Amino acid sequence: MGHEVNDRISLEMNRRIAAALPHRPEWLRLARDNLLRWKERNRDAPGLVQLYDEWLALLDLPVDEICAILTAQTDEGQRLRTNSPFVGALSPQEVWAIKRQAFDDSTAA
Repeated sequence: MGHEVNDRISLEMNRRIAAALPHRPEWLRLARDNLLRWKERNRDAPGLVQLYDEWLALLDLPVDEICAILTAQTDEGQRLRTNSPFVGALSPQEVWAIKRQAFDDSTAA
């Protein structure tokens, strides 16, 4: 899969997360826990640690602003989605359905 397909997958997953996030505040804890674990695991990679710290700060924003960041169709939104801390929020079945649809769309084009 190319970058374009991966970007579409990432955007769709984050759209679904943003749609549910106002009703799933526990996902904010999941995201923070992921970031803290990743920071520890990658403590020797300053660029990643800086990105994780950026996300930790963003998670302190109001939920509607977090949702806007997750779905922003900008270079900045794409950069942040590439390392979204919401891993585990969507079920594996939902993730695979999104990937399958993106793949089918890309091969049909």
